[in-house]
Amino acid sequence: MASAHDKVEKNIGLMIILIIGVISVGGLVQIIPLFFQDSLTEPVAGLKPYSPLRLEGRDIYVRESCYVCHSQMIRPFRAETERYGHYSVAGEYIYDRPFQWGSKRTGPDLHRVGGLYSDEWHRVHLINPRDVVPESIMPGYPWLQDAMLDGGDIQAKMQTLRSLGVPYSDADIEAAPQALEGKTEMDALIAYLQGLGTLIKSRN
Repeated sequence: MASAHDKVEKNIGLMIILIIGVISVGGLVQIIPLFFQDSLTEPVAGLKPYSPLRLEGRDIYVRESCYVCHSQMIRPFRAETERYGHYSVAGEYIYDRPFQWGSKRTGPDLHRVGGLYSDEWHRVHLINPRDVVPESIMPGYPWLQDAMLDGGDIQAKMQTLRSLGVPYSDADIEAAPQALEGKTEMDALIAYLQGLGTLIKSRN
């Protein structure tokens, strides 16, 4: 007489249903408790929403596909923390949409890059990376220094983010276009980079 296990193995439809059920239950058991951990749902001390300039810089970072080669997620392993600094904490990403987690590292992780180099270093590096890192294979982005920020949609961006829970005030949104006047895309990208990972700053 065939056992229940034999029946499952011989009925592909039933096996698919059972596999989906097991994966769903296992996933929910792991994911649901995370929503009730304050360390994962509350911002770290001192975290503020992106300024208009940094918000534009983050969008340029995404637009230029910087995330394809650079992760922003330092794992809690000695090899990672000795090279990059304190491991990444979920509360640092509360206002990131989309967050820049990932595991692809053609270039170094950038989560703790804020404040490590001067604005001028970043500017030279973005124009021609080999001027400061001779072995770099990163492409240059010289056009960013000539592209002026428009700012025409910055208020709409901030209002959208506010609807998702980012605490922008009416005054923040009202003043946003003025904060971008006379700024280039290079200025915005550097501002974004200079703010990364500065709230939890430790390097061994």
